[in-house]
Amino acid sequence: MGADKDLASDRRKYRRIATDQVISFAPVETRDLLGVSRNLSIGGIRFEAVGCEIELGDVLRVTFNVGDHTVIAVGRVAWSTEMDPITTDVGLEFIEIDPSASRVLEEILVDNEIG
Repeated sequence: MGADKDLASDRRKYRRIATDQVISFAPVETRDLLGVSRNLSIGGIRFEAVGCEIELGDVLRVTFNVGDHTVIAVGRVAWSTEMDPITTDVGLEFIEIDPSASRVLEEILVDNEIG
């Protein structure tokens, strides 16, 4: 199993930060829904969404906290997997994120040395 994990990490463009916090997300121009983040990088976020349909390619706005900073980003759904009839695991690739938020994420990655 360790070799499989190493191969999966090698495919990743950015290092991940493990998270477990409530985030909000929404298709741009609509009301926010709630989800729980699972990991975060300067390139995107993985979260679980409950009770909504999310399709590959959807453009979503997400709001989440990194340390004391609130980040609002726009991203495109790169993948989604149904976990059960109401829960979807979502990978969102950022297409717009504040440069200061990217710097904060980079600092946290360096400080935590998480791969």
